[in-house]
Amino acid sequence: MRLCFLVEEHYRHDGMPNEVIGQLTAWGHRVDVVRPGGSLLRMSETVDAGAHDAWVLKTVSGGPGLTLLEAAAAAGMATVNDARSIRGVRDKALAAALGRGRGLPLPTTYAVACPELLREVPAAEYPLVVKPADGSSGRAVRMVSSPEQLETMLPLLAGEGMLIAQPYVPNSGTDIKVYGVGGELFATERCSPLHPDPSVRERRVPLSAEVAAIAARVGEVYGLDLYGVDVLLGPDGPVVVDVNDFPSFRQVPDAAARVAKAVLELARTGGRAQQQAASPQPAPAAVPFPTLPLSIPAQVRAGAGESV
Repeated sequence: MRLCFLVEEHYRHDGMPNEVIGQLTAWGHRVDVVRPGGSLLRMSETVDAGAHDAWVLKTVSGGPGLTLLEAAAAAGMATVNDARSIRGVRDKALAAALGRGRGLPLPTTYAVACPELLREVPAAEYPLVVKPADGSSGRAVRMVSSPEQLETMLPLLAGEGMLIAQPYVPNSGTDIKVYGVGGELFATERCSPLHPDPSVRERRVPLSAEVAAIAARVGEVYGLDLYGVDVLLGPDGPVVVDVNDFPSFRQVPDAAARVAKAVLELARTGGRAQQQAASPQPAPAAVPFPTLPLSIPAQVRAGAGESV
């Protein structure tokens, strides 16, 4: 297969996706790498229908990579993940509306075009977690404890574009990151960006049935095949606080081989979003989570690094 990876400068030296690219190359596939944030792009020629079997996006939110991916999708090429699905989670305000409407346990979310409008959030909702609607990698996530503190933080929030604000979910200071790849779910525990503690190391943890059901439902709701879900274990149960496409997959066993296999399968067959578009179904009402469509491996399956 011939694949095109869109890789932002921010990830130029990261293991993900470079290890995946290396794995695909070792298996005999051709991988072209385009760095949309550091290149002059001739759009009329960059997206050449038929030149690649699939396009894969690993870029920061708000960068030009998604524009290229959407252009490839418009030209009829397979994309990983589906370009429409990526747009649906990279805009955190949109993601909150979609998720709440489909029954996911997301906190109440306010969206504002300028930070001064946060003054209208009821005082009873404080403390608030405020972050850019197009943020990623924990960038500019801030805790605002009171309306009075908001006034002092307004200059810091200026220039971030659209913001979202959510009531803070009391938690232990760590969150659960669930990765979905190749039809399986893997969970890690890590320090929350709001409670930095260098002594807390990210580690694999068992995945409860309740959190697994939520993570599986996230993939269905947003039409994602490769994704990550940040979950807080709050006093009223698990709460989804972020969803991202093509995450780091840290702590996932044989991550490069697993992701590479998933990319090849999606390039051949299309992901769940394309399949849903081919056989559209009425949007279901908010209901309890369905039977898990993904599996939770008890151990690493044999042959994860074999040639494909």
